[in-house]
Amino acid sequence: MSPAVLRQKTYYYERWRAVASGVLETAGTTFLLLIAVRWFGAGAWAKALVAGGGSVGFLLSPWLVSRVERAGWPVTRAAAALAFTGAAVLIAMATIRTLPVYVTGAAVAVACLAMAVPLMTQVFQDNYPEHERGRLFSRTVMIRIAVAAAFSEVAGRALSGRIERWPALLLIFALAFLLAGWAMSRCPSRPLERSGGTHPFKAMRFVREDPLFRRTLVMWMLMGFGNLMMLPLRVEYLANERHGVTVGGQPLSVAGVAFLTGVIPNLARLLMSPFWGWLFDRANFFVLRIALNLGFAIGIGTFFTSDHLAGLVLAAVLFGVSNAGGDVAWSLWVTKFAPPGRVADYMSVHTFFTGVRGILAPLAAFFLIEHCTVGQVAALSVGLILAGTLLLVPEIPEGRRGRRADALVEEVSE
Repeated sequence: MSPAVLRQKTYYYERWRAVASGVLETAGTTFLLLIAVRWFGAGAWAKALVAGGGSVGFLLSPWLVSRVERAGWPVTRAAAALAFTGAAVLIAMATIRTLPVYVTGAAVAVACLAMAVPLMTQVFQDNYPEHERGRLFSRTVMIRIAVAAAFSEVAGRALSGRIERWPALLLIFALAFLLAGWAMSRCPSRPLERSGGTHPFKAMRFVREDPLFRRTLVMWMLMGFGNLMMLPLRVEYLANERHGVTVGGQPLSVAGVAFLTGVIPNLARLLMSPFWGWLFDRANFFVLRIALNLGFAIGIGTFFTSDHLAGLVLAAVLFGVSNAGGDVAWSLWVTKFAPPGRVADYMSVHTFFTGVRGILAPLAAFFLIEHCTVGQVAALSVGLILAGTLLLVPEIPEGRRGRRADALVEEVSE
């Protein structure tokens, strides 16, 4: 199959998958947890399991990639199998309406979404031309964001005052999983290259063997930890009256909180995704990442020190703009630095550490907020982001075009 046909076919089915992913994004971010709270009255541990499913999936990514490699499956076949598993689990949750089944199923379904990420990154590496990879990816991200926003509004209205309809919503999520599985199964792909060894987490060796990869992961851990600490505190800061955020002397309404934490950032994210995709294909990656980090740091500092509407809106816009670039950079950066046949391995390591901080950072944030002011926690977050950013400055020469794959193969095999 010619490169042009690979690109065209993959992009066509990726747009269908983006529609399904937009619907499923609302499951992981909003509705599964909302049902657990409003219908089941779930306790803290149950809510934590529902909310942490994505992070658990990221933690299991290296294991999954090694299993797929060993089985010799084409990567989209494995990714589709994950989607079909998610659909089956959601159907079971809608049928067997008990809290243990619901909590376990929700965690498994969201984990299936997360585990597919490294596999699909390998598809982007193989099927999208390097000079168009960011642009094509960002276009599908725009579809996902738009669908997520629209579906969240429609589903929210449908469940408002009628939470007992939640099984029907789970069936819609199951249909979205089936659509995603079909789309992925139609994307051209090949089996992963065998790298030897049978350890399920053998991809972790690249952290030791590849110094640049290791240093970049350290940066991402510092930056990501600082950013993820503040994500759950955005709602806490606006909604809890003890922090003193008011508009016109009155506490913010629920709609006002949603506007500042959801509507404005996602609108900015939608509008800026094409720009960041275009820039990813052309810019020095480490300069791009530094700019994004500074955007996150300024946005956090502005948001958590503002007690007036203009500052909060500005901070929400900055967060959305930075998050748009973060979508592209987080999802595709390994394609610039990993050997072409090892992209899934590198991405699985990256997602593993994303899972680590995804579990630990919110716990740290809510522990610290009990003993510190929100401004002090924000200062710590900004400090972590800036520390990670400083680690990137010496790496700027390495980020001009990414490393040549043949040189890297030789480097990591020594």
